[in-house]
Amino acid sequence: MVDILAVGTHPDDVELGVAGTVAALIRQGKSVAVLDLTNGEPTPHGTPETRRAETQKSNAILKLEQRINLDMPNRWLRDTEEGRIKIAEAYRALRPKMLLLPYWEDTHPDHVQASRMAQAARFIAKYTKTEMKGEPFYPPRVFFYFCTHLKKLMDPTFIFDISETFAQKEQCIRAYHSQFFAGEKERGDDILRRIEAQAAHLGGLIGVRYGEPFFSQEELGIRSFDSFLP
Repeated sequence: MVDILAVGTHPDDVELGVAGTVAALIRQGKSVAVLDLTNGEPTPHGTPETRRAETQKSNAILKLEQRINLDMPNRWLRDTEEGRIKIAEAYRALRPKMLLLPYWEDTHPDHVQASRMAQAARFIAKYTKTEMKGEPFYPPRVFFYFCTHLKKLMDPTFIFDISETFAQKEQCIRAYHSQFFAGEKERGDDILRRIEAQAAHLGGLIGVRYGEPFFSQEELGIRSFDSFLP
């Protein structure tokens, strides 16, 4: 059982979209796991072995203790019954209190399909008359994080303060050298500049240095104002 499960389409998606929040939650003593749907290969400068090593390096930076890869087909990911079952079985095994899923809109087809499958799997994970492994479970809360090729920023439901963990996020992204810095170093530097600019903009909206956006498809209810920033 874990407190939070972050689902990524490819290794490095969680790092790009939500690593600051994951690092902060782990510092707070929350149990966090990551579920990658594909190994992310082939890519121009990567190999499965390289990507595994880079992921392990990122895990160490985050102090992440549990990360699972479902080895679905990169580039040709589809929302299928088989894929939904694989994800649902992971939900049933890990029983997260909260899911962090990829934002549902993107130009990358894999990201869109992953978001659809991960959402559908949340529902079917509670099925009883089924041959799925594990006991029925319905993750009670889901939020969506922004890791998209779209050059736009939607209005978030809330922004998480990552001022103290942005450096870890940057280190995690640098860990994926084959994806961002092999071939054209300037490309990786530009990606980091844009990520920092976005984080600074979002942080400024809530009066802190850096922030990460989250989105909800449902209304949120609260019982205390204690978590709001001053």
